[in-house]
Amino acid sequence: MEIVILAVVIAVVVIGALGGLVIGSRKRKQLPPPPTAAPDITAPPAEPHIGDEAETPRDEPRRTIEEVDLPDASATAPVVVEEPPVAEAPAIEVPEPTAGRLVRLRARLSRSQSALGQGLLTLLSREHLDEDTWEEIEDTLLTADVGVQPTQELVERLRERVRVLGTRTPEELRGLLREELLTLLVPDFDRTVHTESGLDTPGIVMVVGVNGTGKTTTTGKLARVLVADGKHVLLGAADTFRAAAADQLQTWGERVGARTVRGPEGGDPASIAFDAVKEGIAESADVVLIDTAGRLHTKTGLMDELGKVKRVVEKHAPLDEILLVLDATTGQNGLVQARVFAEVVDITGIVLTKLDGTAKGGIVIAVQRELGVPVKLVGLGEGADDLAPFEPEAFVDALIGE
Repeated sequence: MEIVILAVVIAVVVIGALGGLVIGSRKRKQLPPPPTAAPDITAPPAEPHIGDEAETPRDEPRRTIEEVDLPDASATAPVVVEEPPVAEAPAIEVPEPTAGRLVRLRARLSRSQSALGQGLLTLLSREHLDEDTWEEIEDTLLTADVGVQPTQELVERLRERVRVLGTRTPEELRGLLREELLTLLVPDFDRTVHTESGLDTPGIVMVVGVNGTGKTTTTGKLARVLVADGKHVLLGAADTFRAAAADQLQTWGERVGARTVRGPEGGDPASIAFDAVKEGIAESADVVLIDTAGRLHTKTGLMDELGKVKRVVEKHAPLDEILLVLDATTGQNGLVQARVFAEVVDITGIVLTKLDGTAKGGIVIAVQRELGVPVKLVGLGEGADDLAPFEPEAFVDALIGE
């Protein structure tokens, strides 16, 4: 009996302990907050009405369409329709006449080129012309890009004539130097730019040269020269590899009323040159000027392309002139370019650009001696009419001064 009572007491104690643990854990738990009351949703106030809409509608007298006075149709002003503005054609410029251009530009040339002539006159005016003086004269000529062989020839002739002359006044020295420089420039060269064909076709002129020599600009300026001489000129933009070359040439043509035949950028240059000559024949143009790509003379494939242009053009008619454009400031590098171009096409004339500024006058002598063809045109500035026919006498006078 005691065991039963003991078991009951133990059970009661255990149950009480378990109950206390459960109640304690419930007390430790936080009850969730009571739900908040739902907010009162108030409808927004109605938008205020404006003007008559804010008033209470009222009855008003109304008129029928028969009672409304309509405007008199005869009294109304006529409707004026404005014509769209018509784009004005660009003004056609009148180029300067070509006769005597180099003479007019001689002052500019003499300011930048007198170092050669004045240097030689100073040396020749020394009382005693010893070997050191003649070496200085030779160095002056070489520095001016005259070239080795022409320099040796000039010095030899000067030494002989000075020895025979004896006394040397400034006037005698100037005349002596003028004669010898003219001899080196070969005044008997035919410097005419041939633009007349012996056939019933336009004169065909192809312009070649390296990038950066001013070839496209020279083509445009040459068009001005020919227009000033009364020629009907057609331009062929066969430089399809340089961006905007055709646009540049067309702008030059539009300024003097010369049309430009062009094709897509990157197109076949020979095809464009062929079409230009074809259209020149169709419209009875006097001259067709073809601007070719400014290809690098070191790229054999591009030089072959230049030969292809020449062959394709000659399917219409023979070329009357092939002008090589050289930058006068490049010196001996220009002579390298001249040699390579002469191997690909038959150069008939040279155009020297940038002859003012840092250019040295002796390049005229050197390039003529190198190719055996004359300098026919020179560029003395950036102006549109600064391309002039080359005149040896005016050039030498600019070198040695008055």
